[in-house]
Amino acid sequence: MSTIKDEKNDLDFGVDPKEMAKAGLQFGHKISKINPKMNFYVAGVKNTIHIIDLEKSAEEFKKTLKFIQKLVSEGKVILLVGTKIQIKELVKEAAEKCGLPYVNERWLGGTLTNFSVIKKRIEYFKNLDNRKKKGELEKYTKKERLNIDKQLKDFEVKFGGIKNLENLPDAVFVLDMKKDNLAIREAKRKKIPVIGIADTNVDPGLADYVIPANDDAISSVKYILDKATEVIKETKSKQ
Repeated sequence: MSTIKDEKNDLDFGVDPKEMAKAGLQFGHKISKINPKMNFYVAGVKNTIHIIDLEKSAEEFKKTLKFIQKLVSEGKVILLVGTKIQIKELVKEAAEKCGLPYVNERWLGGTLTNFSVIKKRIEYFKNLDNRKKKGELEKYTKKERLNIDKQLKDFEVKFGGIKNLENLPDAVFVLDMKKDNLAIREAKRKKIPVIGIADTNVDPGLADYVIPANDDAISSVKYILDKATEVIKETKSKQ
């Protein structure tokens, strides 16, 4: 059953500060690492750790989910980005559930700003993969086939999540705005809206739609991705 509620067009998407607290969204970084622009979202300090105000975070999260819902209802494409080691599988799982392109390995410079070149590399990768599946590479020597297999594995790591991305995405959802700052910079240059999780050590203004929350804990990121996945899947089911 859906947790998305609609009362007088006031969508809460089942976002609950109590559930957010259970998932650990409130835990920021040490007070020495605060970005001054995050002070608005900080409720206090506990054991030298900044605590994020989950009431404010919940309101921002609802706005973000509403934006995601709007994008999906219009058939727009959201690129999911999360390259931190502990969340790589979460990113892939969420993206595949929703049919989203994703980057969960290293962000390649030029993915957005030099998309035409990236797309040519993806086409080469897909063509090579198709030739292998059709048995067209059997004519090569064993050494040559091993080199091709190595190349395909490298391509899969680099481009596997975006191999079906035909055009620039309509929004970029960044799960760690500090680690994947290059993705944000490229999105800004291409005037692509940015959705981002803002921990206490980053500038929330980097995102057009921000979710003030812990970006290190798996449980925190999972809570956010689960809510986004639910909204995306439900919106698609109505189309």
